[in-house]
Amino acid sequence: MEAALSLRQKALKINLAKRFYGTFAEIGGGQEVARHFFQAGGSSGSIAKTISAYDMTFSDHIYGKENGRYVCEPRLLKMLEIEFALLQERLGSTRGRDHQFFAFANTVSALNFKRTNEAHGWMGMRFQDSPGAEISEVVIHVRMLDPQNLMQQEVLGIVGLNLSFACLFLHNDPIAFIKSLLDHLDTSRLEINFIRFGGKLFNDVDNRLMNLQLLKEDMTQAIMFDEQGRVVLPNDHLYKKDVLVVRGSYRPPTLVSFDMIKTGISSFAKDIGQKEEDVVAISEITISTLKAEGEITNEDFLVRVDLLGALGQKVLITNYPQYYKLANYFARMNVPNLGLVLGIYNFQQIFTEEYANVDGGILAALGQLFRHYVKVYIYPYKSEEGQLETMENLEVPEQLGNLYAHLKGMKQIDDVHIYNKDLLHIYSSKVLHMIVSNEPGWEKMVPPSVAKTINERCLFGHPCFIGKKNPL
Repeated sequence: MEAALSLRQKALKINLAKRFYGTFAEIGGGQEVARHFFQAGGSSGSIAKTISAYDMTFSDHIYGKENGRYVCEPRLLKMLEIEFALLQERLGSTRGRDHQFFAFANTVSALNFKRTNEAHGWMGMRFQDSPGAEISEVVIHVRMLDPQNLMQQEVLGIVGLNLSFACLFLHNDPIAFIKSLLDHLDTSRLEINFIRFGGKLFNDVDNRLMNLQLLKEDMTQAIMFDEQGRVVLPNDHLYKKDVLVVRGSYRPPTLVSFDMIKTGISSFAKDIGQKEEDVVAISEITISTLKAEGEITNEDFLVRVDLLGALGQKVLITNYPQYYKLANYFARMNVPNLGLVLGIYNFQQIFTEEYANVDGGILAALGQLFRHYVKVYIYPYKSEEGQLETMENLEVPEQLGNLYAHLKGMKQIDDVHIYNKDLLHIYSSKVLHMIVSNEPGWEKMVPPSVAKTINERCLFGHPCFIGKKNPL
């Protein structure tokens, strides 16, 4: 594998190319990105202007006012639009004939003196791939993880330089583009939890797959999709909201999957004294489940997002096989109440040493999971022999029996009491086997729209016989 260029080599390659010319507008973390270009030498060949509008009044006069937060995507997009338009207006008739214009911008909130804020930011670049060409654009959201402000500023400068270089030299290879963003960095210092490609150069790029790539590369631990299947920043949709999470493989989504969601919302809303419509319900899939099924295929991943979205569900893909890590993730968003709906099998995993995988062992893991605002709901299971498994006959390790009784007594664990008994024979692995084997009857185990889509698009290993559905 070819070694990455040094930071100075990247900046110098842009400065000396004699075809790139643009603006750096940075708010919140100093002119850390522009600094790399100035220090590399030859910056007069690439930089038209740098600006840092720290004062809010000055910033408002330049880019307009915001409703609420200033470290947000709308602010970044205004900065990119205005700065690029100024380049075209003031330099289009001169440099515009033989230069590719670009505008880099970021709006960030690095760690404050009291360390009470979330250190994060938006950055992006709007650019041309040839003089006078249509505009393309890449936007990312980052979380800075270093414990000191100066270290975070350093990270911002590096990732901003990497983004600039990738836009100008790696735009034809989105996977290499994404991997390059952490050149000279590692995931202990920075999380990149959102990316969006747009414009002429990226018409064929599926942003859902690009965000999945962030997860595969461990650049982030969770990505989220709204009901329309669009990639969204989880914090924007979940911050200080009551959240109910239902984990599953959803391969495919079954009638039981949606009964778990429906009954979970009803129980959770009642317990926290809220209206059902005020609860944010999320279908969650852990990437460890996707990996366990073999290599993660793009079609298989996308169809689950599409099917769940079509049924009105937000989808969260995470790298959290353990539930306590999922609870820690939502704690970061200050959710007032968190509900988890689990099947019996998944719930039993909580009480295994393999599940813990944390300093302090299983007790520490359970302590992180069962915070005061977390409640777990257990959805029953009926075995092939007809045995109904619930909290009452659930077996846990003997040494954890008293702890299990304590959690039940504290009402942090409860059965889902109102459920559809006629659906308990349905589970995803059985439906999947029937689909692959072309066995009749599976269509009645999934929502009608899911059955229709699977048949029409030959999904989940459907044999898709031509002519008869069940040939002799």
